[in-house]
Amino acid sequence: MAVVVQSLSGGGITLALNDKAPMNPASTMKLVTTYAALNLLGPAYTWSTEAFADGPIEGGVLQGDLALRGAGDPKLVMEELWLLVQKIRSFGVREIRGDLVLDRSAFDVTAEDPGAFDGEMMRPYNAAPDTLLLNYKALRFNFIPDSDGKKVHVAVLPPLSGMIVPAQVRAADGPCGDWHVQLQADFSDPFAPVFRGAYPIACGERDWHVSALTSNQFFGAAFRALWEGSGGQWSGQVREGIVPALARRIAVHESAPLADVMRDINKFSNNVMARQVLLTIGYEAAHHDAPGTAERGAQAVHQWLAANQLEMPELAIENGSGRSRVEKVAAASLARLLAHAYNGPLMPEFLASLPLAGVDGTMKSRNAAVGNAHVKTGLLSNVRAIAGYVFAQSGRRYVVVSIINHPNSAAAQPAHDALLEWIYRNG
Repeated sequence: MAVVVQSLSGGGITLALNDKAPMNPASTMKLVTTYAALNLLGPAYTWSTEAFADGPIEGGVLQGDLALRGAGDPKLVMEELWLLVQKIRSFGVREIRGDLVLDRSAFDVTAEDPGAFDGEMMRPYNAAPDTLLLNYKALRFNFIPDSDGKKVHVAVLPPLSGMIVPAQVRAADGPCGDWHVQLQADFSDPFAPVFRGAYPIACGERDWHVSALTSNQFFGAAFRALWEGSGGQWSGQVREGIVPALARRIAVHESAPLADVMRDINKFSNNVMARQVLLTIGYEAAHHDAPGTAERGAQAVHQWLAANQLEMPELAIENGSGRSRVEKVAAASLARLLAHAYNGPLMPEFLASLPLAGVDGTMKSRNAAVGNAHVKTGLLSNVRAIAGYVFAQSGRRYVVVSIINHPNSAAAQPAHDALLEWIYRNG
């Protein structure tokens, strides 16, 4: 266990235990990634998703391919893709005679097995980064018990072209328990999922987020659903490629700014969004002359830390999200970064991205220093971590970092909550 507690204004309580030891920080690593991005990219940084016509447009018909070039937007969700579709339609395109070409050249990402980390291959938190990441590649199955208690309705979002989902599943009596297992879901055909079991009525309404399709399957089916839903026609296929040099840009969608994206990353600990940001740092560090890689991103972060007297010689960055057994940082290093952020010009943007104890994000259900602690959490098997700020009753403001690497770390939450409450009451 490593702990640092220090006042940001002098005086008060202090605590340091194993603070120089390299530790696996789990998702508190996102603080390093997002704070470096805030400085390297700027709070108003945005990602562009561009649409190109590779062929003439005659009478509303694109005689060729439609190419989409991504820049790694971490928050390209269905609503944003719908807006891009409307922009393409407003350019006068009603039919695409060619293919949908997906240009992912901004990032160089090694193919990975989504189940390699923890065996949970369909969990959205294991989704791999993608220059054209859409909706985090996640489907949301919504299970809604009927008022008669005899059947359960099923709805899925986003709607995908070609996907057939059963309208209902059987209802079951008894406790809620592990309702995922009781459903006996079969996603072997991701476009026709089957639920052979039953859903316990006692569960009430629940959502199940699943990542079962490949990136091309998901993007293609989502685009087709939105395109045809807007009155467009398209008979081609989805394939990867590079936007041709002579293709004409006909539409562009700008993402939400980085400061807004950071709130989703840190408050809800979104792994793939954090990975997208690190890759973007690498892409910008190469001035778009080379694709973004995690290695380039990590090098740029190390250089920025050194230039700001925040050297962390023990820091190991694999993907920037904390979903890693390789990433390491010392509690003292995280504490210095948090103090630097609090005393810097971008403090409001950074602070606003952190979960507020007892109020929102991953700290919503925590009953410690309620409303007075902005704290990023970290959770992996054998790892529990907290890092952030506590506003004590005395009026002092504190940095707190606590990282536990131990087989029994799952039992550590009461200790972490007690630490936050102790700082709040006694600091």
